[in-house]
Amino acid sequence: MVRKPRKLVLLAAAVAATGLVAAGCSSGGSEPDAGGDAAAPSESSAPSNPGLPSSLIGMHIEGVEGGAWASAPFGALRLWDNGTAWSQIELEPGVYKWDNLEGALENAQSKGMTDVLMVLGTTPEWNATDVNDADYPQPGAASAPKDLTAWDTWVTEVATRYKGRISAYQIWNEANLKNFWNGTPEEMADLTKRAYDIIKKIDPDALVVSASPSTRLTGPYEKFYPAYLKALGAKGWPVDVFAVHTYPAADGDPVARGALLDMVKADLTEAGAPELPLWDTELNYGLAGPGDLPKQSITGANAAGFVVRTYIDDLRYGVDRSYWYIWTPRGEYDLLGVQAYPGSDAEQGFFALENWVLGSQFDGCEEAATGAVTCNFSRDGSSWVVAWAQSGEVPFTAPEGTALVCDPLANCSESSGGAEVTLTTVPVRFYLQ
Repeated sequence: MVRKPRKLVLLAAAVAATGLVAAGCSSGGSEPDAGGDAAAPSESSAPSNPGLPSSLIGMHIEGVEGGAWASAPFGALRLWDNGTAWSQIELEPGVYKWDNLEGALENAQSKGMTDVLMVLGTTPEWNATDVNDADYPQPGAASAPKDLTAWDTWVTEVATRYKGRISAYQIWNEANLKNFWNGTPEEMADLTKRAYDIIKKIDPDALVVSASPSTRLTGPYEKFYPAYLKALGAKGWPVDVFAVHTYPAADGDPVARGALLDMVKADLTEAGAPELPLWDTELNYGLAGPGDLPKQSITGANAAGFVVRTYIDDLRYGVDRSYWYIWTPRGEYDLLGVQAYPGSDAEQGFFALENWVLGSQFDGCEEAATGAVTCNFSRDGSSWVVAWAQSGEVPFTAPEGTALVCDPLANCSESSGGAEVTLTTVPVRFYLQ
């Protein structure tokens, strides 16, 4: 018989040290779902129950154009760093190299993935006003197009060729950073309006997603984003979705990301923006500079916990989806703090989200004065609470009806309502009877 502890520190190491029963597994997690059954990862990640959709979790995949795919569950794919940008396809006027884009789409469709976001920029060198070697992904790519009719032609070609296969088009990537865009906010708004009109005429069901500013460098952000919003407003808001990138500073955590989301939402309100979906189209933690770099990658329960907190925070902050950067079939991606690859701790975080969040009803969160965050979910007549400390450790009383507590690595221990618990920054799930 397993004892029911009155005081727990709910991390994998603590569970092992105290000898509490662990119901974990290394591939997809084996903790019980809300109905008591094991949750198994599925290739399409589509939840069987109505509730929060799998599209809440977006993903970038390194090598997707060559057939790579994530074993972690997700419901939306963003194409970036896959050789699918304008400058990488229209190599000279009217000459298109569709191979990478075709490969990525065929691969996605073979996996049942139909929610695909494509980034339309960057500028080909032959149409660049300024050509700089520092431009990404190649010289001239950050330039405003010198011939706007070439932009119109490019958008027309893509929207016509991929009608019904690409579900959303993003205008530009990180347009407030000079190595991605060195034109003006007004010029970017003009490209947005032109693309919107073309796409809606050809494929009315496709979504048009705004250019995404990077929020971590506040100077470039403040110089670009309010002006871009003002220019979009003057053109009648020609977007279906607002987009941002919320990489915090290298030493930042989900709390720091939340502050960036608050900043973006305040700017949208100040601009009088309509109530449209907000997507975080690229994020991770521990990204090189600014801020002190972590001594090593964010690993273990911390990595899985950052993943889980990110997507539950999206529910708290009103973000409709976030695209994690990046799934790497080969393993480590040196620039990033949280590594997502087969068998990684981050992968387990995505499995926890599939089990804890997808297909459920979100019943709101509360943050106590102590810094304890509690979020409530329900599904098929069952309910549970996910809780964590915003920083450090905080005391917490297990909710009434608690029977089992699990961390994102599927390490579980029996408990009971009223038990004294020490929450850490790693979220845990309280199963309620």
